Amino acid sequence: MTLNKTLIGLGAAAALAVGLVAGPVAAQTPDEIQARGTVNIGLLVDFPPFGILDEAGNPDGYDADVARLLAEDMGVELNLVPVTGPNRIPYLVSNQVDILVASLGITPERAEQVDFSDPYAGIEIFVFGDANLEVSGPEGLSGQNIAVARASTQDTSITEIAPADANIQRFDDDATAVQALLSGQTPLMGASNVVISQINAMAPDRFDTKFSLRQQSQAIAVRPGSDELLAYINDFLARVKADGSINALHEEWVGGPLPEFVVSGQ
Repeated sequence: MTLNKTLIGLGAAAALAVGLVAGPVAAQTPDEIQARGTVNIGLLVDFPPFGILDEAGNPDGYDADVARLLAEDMGVELNLVPVTGPNRIPYLVSNQVDILVASLGITPERAEQVDFSDPYAGIEIFVFGDANLEVSGPEGLSGQNIAVARASTQDTSITEIAPADANIQRFDDDATAVQALLSGQTPLMGASNVVISQINAMAPDRFDTKFSLRQQSQAIAVRPGSDELLAYINDFLARVKADGSINALHEEWVGGPLPEFVVSGQ
């Protein structure tokens, strides 16, 4: 999968301005969803390759395929509901969707509002660069030029640990930082596993990962108190991890296997 393909739908994803209907948080069970015959699953459509709009304007991406797999496992029809980063949790707790498969990173603050499943995806941030350059830790960044997307997680992480004489070059986005690396303007960059897989597809064997900066697990979310539904989803995730089907989706969309911290559920 190319960098351009994973960005399909980013320009087509319009802002979603839908008023939320206030109401009590209602726990869900698998039996209730199966009796209804339809599951409403919220997902992002502006976060490639996890959530995009395809050329026909329909939700697609890794999260959409995981949602399809879950609905098939439950034996119900799937209604994919586009959400945004700010409104995804409000959509869930106001009963507008039953489940979120929306690239929701697990944080203590969010865990006070929703119940999280085991991880089904994850982003890991690395120092990445010229395969001929030996860099095993922060001290190896001394005197080096390092490309990052401005104000990104990788920018923050590298800024925290880089020696004072490291030259952190900040670009407007990941794509520009990647071009700096590919052109030789910088020998190193801060990059997520998603971006790294795209670079390796474009320039095999030129670069390698140096060391990890940060991990973030993404989980499926349900409304608080939905213990039976959460248990069902965790059992589903264990089975699709064991049989390789979710890893195949990750390979297709992200260009590499599920990170080990996702497989192990850490």
